[in-house]
This record gives sequence, structure tokens and C-alpha cells, in this order.
Amino acid sequence: MNYTSIKDIDSLSKWVKSAIKIKSKPLKNKKLGKNKTLGMLFFNPSLRTRLSTQKAALNLGMNVMVMNFTNEGWTLEFEDGAIMNQGASEHIKEAAEVVSQYCDIIAIRAFAGLVDKEKDNAETVMAGFLKYATVPIVNMEGATGHPLQSLADAITMEEFKTEHRPKVVLSWAPHPKALPQAVATSFVEMMQLQDADFVITHPKGYELNPEITKDSKIEYDQNKAFENADFIYTKNWSSYSDYGKITNSDPNWTVTADKMKLTNNAKFMHCLPVRRNVIVTDEVIDSENSIVIEQANNRTYAAQLVLQKILMTLAPKEANKTKKSKKNK
Repeated sequence: MNYTSIKDIDSLSKWVKSAIKIKSKPLKNKKLGKNKTLGMLFFNPSLRTRLSTQKAALNLGMNVMVMNFTNEGWTLEFEDGAIMNQGASEHIKEAAEVVSQYCDIIAIRAFAGLVDKEKDNAETVMAGFLKYATVPIVNMEGATGHPLQSLADAITMEEFKTEHRPKVVLSWAPHPKALPQAVATSFVEMMQLQDADFVITHPKGYELNPEITKDSKIEYDQNKAFENADFIYTKNWSSYSDYGKITNSDPNWTVTADKMKLTNNAKFMHCLPVRRNVIVTDEVIDSENSIVIEQANNRTYAAQLVLQKILMTLAPKEANKTKKSKKNK
């Protein structure tokens, strides 16, 4: 079993309920990961993803190894048949197979380069490990998706659910740097599995991958989108059509207290880190309706659920190995 996309979830509602159950007793399955090792490979920076996934593994009794490829690993080559006479020192084929010998599960974080859309959509790093690794792979944010984050978002929304069918808004906001679409696209995929009135709002030119958004409602008027919303999920992303570019920096898209007054006393959500007074004003993120800290906390239980499910698939294999060993004796 791999967890690289929201599509790997067979029943979102069941997964969310399981995660909340884990949250109530996080050390219940401490023995499940005994003598198992999680290898965490980072090609990009991390705070919540790294610490929450590591804590999740420790809660399950796993050993954890962390490697930052940006300054600790050899530069990898991903192209088959490449003549490696330039910068790359090691091919993904050897690297993935070697790491697989050291780890029972490999978790990878590798952002989009935002230069080559085709290359990013191909998920070069993730796909390379999926092809050559011999152990399960977990996506800690790839070029096109962040399924651990969106699972944590679903858990958080369940904990703060309304009595009525909720209106959920994913709102673009300005940012000084070009950011990937990964968090936004995974949130869209997750919301498409929910019974909710879901709206995406952003300036024209910031449409996400149409293969992801499909029939999801898009509203270019942010104020109109906010009306009567129960959840406001705010995130910046760079242009998908004019790939990786910042084509709009309009500060009027910043989430303010006045805009939140248009909502149905909505909860404010963001994956963090957040640029205060650029993405959202202090008044909003510091308000009682901000649940960003709860979101961050649920990152542990999203990761723990994923690791637990993978470990449970490994258990029968270990049992079969033991039986075969006893028979040979």
C-alpha cells in the first residue's frame, strides 16, 4: 500500500473517523511499529510535515531516519538511459533500492519546480521512488499534491462540523513568491468527496488544473464567494495556465475581518506557514474562529492513520515469512 494521493483513500468518512479515534488514544498501537523503520527524505524544507510525521511514527513505536537531500544526499538522476557526465552523482534506481533495504516505509517531500509543467505533473521524484523502491511510499507533499495535509483538513472540518450542509470556500490570496498548487489541488480533491457546497474563488488566470477542479464551482468575486460560508480555507498558488508565474498581487484578496463578516461566522483555515497581513490579517488569524493550530495538530493523526494502515498491510507478510522459516526448520 502506498499513500501518494487522496485517491488512495477508499472511504474518506471512515478514514476521518479512524483518525479521530487514534487521536483519543495515540499510543494504543505502540507495538505495531516495533522493529520497523520510517525513512523520511526531504528535497524541500518542512516544519509541520516533518515533525508531525515523525511523531506519528514514534507513536506507533517505529524507528525514524531523516535525510535532507538538499545538503546531505547525492544529486539524483531520474532519467532512464541518462549519460551521467554532468551534475547528478547517483541514479534513482540505486538510491531507491538501497534506501528500501534500510527502511520499511519511505516518506518523501519534493516540491514542484514551477518551471516545467509537464515535468512537475509527472511527479519526477515521487514516480522515481514508486518505480524503483521495494517498500511502501508516503507523499509528504509532491509536485502536484499534499494528501497528508488534506486528510488533516478533513479531520479538522469533521471536528468543527456544522449541523447543516456546510458551505466551504477555497480562496486564493496574494503572496510575494510563486507557490505550487499542491495544497490547493489536494484540498479540491478532498472536498469533491464531501457532501458540501464547495466554491473555489480566485482572480481570473489562477484557475487550477481543470482535470482536478472538474465541475467544482469557481467564483471570481471573492466577496460573493464568502457569503454565508461556514469554512474559509485560504491558500496562495501560482498560475497553472501561465505556469509558475505571479500574474496578480492584488492586496484586495487578503482575507480581512470585514470579509469574514460576510460569512456564516466561518472558521478560518490555512495549512501554514502563513504570511501575516499578506494572506490574512492578524485580526482574522488570531480570532476565536481561526482553527489553524488545530489543523496543524491533526497533521500527526493524519500521518499516524496512514502509517498504521501501511504497517497493518506489512504484518501479514511478516507472519508468512515466520511460518515459512519454521517450516524450513
